[in-house]
Amino acid sequence: MRADEETEIVVPAGGPVRQWLRVASDGGPVDLGAVDPRSTPGLPAAAGEGKERKLWARRQVELIGAGLGRQQEMLFATAAAGAHAAHASTPTRGGAGLGRGRPARLLLVLQAMDCGGKDGTVKRVAGAMNPLGLHIRSFGPPTRQELRHDFLWRIRRALPPPGYVGVFNRSHYEDVLVARVDALVPEQTWRSRYDQINAFERELVDGGVTVVKVMLHISPEEQARRLAQRLTDPTKHWKYQPSDLDSRARWDDYQAAYAEALGRCDTDAAPWFVVPADRKWYRDWAVAHLLRETFEGLDLGYPAAGFDVERELRRLASGGGDG
Repeated sequence: MRADEETEIVVPAGGPVRQWLRVASDGGPVDLGAVDPRSTPGLPAAAGEGKERKLWARRQVELIGAGLGRQQEMLFATAAAGAHAAHASTPTRGGAGLGRGRPARLLLVLQAMDCGGKDGTVKRVAGAMNPLGLHIRSFGPPTRQELRHDFLWRIRRALPPPGYVGVFNRSHYEDVLVARVDALVPEQTWRSRYDQINAFERELVDGGVTVVKVMLHISPEEQARRLAQRLTDPTKHWKYQPSDLDSRARWDDYQAAYAEALGRCDTDAAPWFVVPADRKWYRDWAVAHLLRETFEGLDLGYPAAGFDVERELRRLASGGGDG
């Protein structure tokens, strides 16, 4: 069967991709050097060999995307039914996720070096879902207003509403990455932020947010290739900033910052996953499966009606009103 004829989702080999990609941490810095950016953990034999793997993976992402769309709709429907019930001050009539402490939001955090593929991941994986249920936010240098508040202030304001899937393209981790490497704040300040981040993410999870944090891990060789593409292709000049080379010159410093942030802020409540990202097709396949597995763990479903369906059908047949 050709890759474009695949009709079923093929699960990762050897267990969930979450198990393959979860960082190995004891609280200390993560050994990113042990993760080959061109590797393909969990890729099943069904992917085939050579170029056919890329076509196969793209088709699988499409199939997974359709399932993500259904799960996203269930998440939104569950939140909407809960809001309707609260407004009506009447109890709901069951339904997955209602009254049982089920998470009401999902937040995907994407971090990477420049050219790591954050935008591409959003486009190809999150883009498979309904844009009406997506809440995508990017974080650049803080504004003057944001600098007048603590570093988590702008993050809290950008959280997805109940029922939505949120995507952070960069995040609060910039404040222990860029802030550290560029010495934007004293060391004592950025070091204290690890505990603040853990407390913040614990608060999110306790409040019904499912958090999935992904570092897209590329090699310096792959970054150089992608930067060259941006410089030689006029249609990609808008993606390039001269400061990208300044950051590249600090590669080792950034890797050390990532290693410590991943190790200090990996928790069971808000785990970190490292996705080898030199191969774009594998990156998309892995992140799609991470979301699929996360959604399946939420045990979502469409909520039961909070009204008498048969009565409403009779009202409809009689032309509306109280009938």
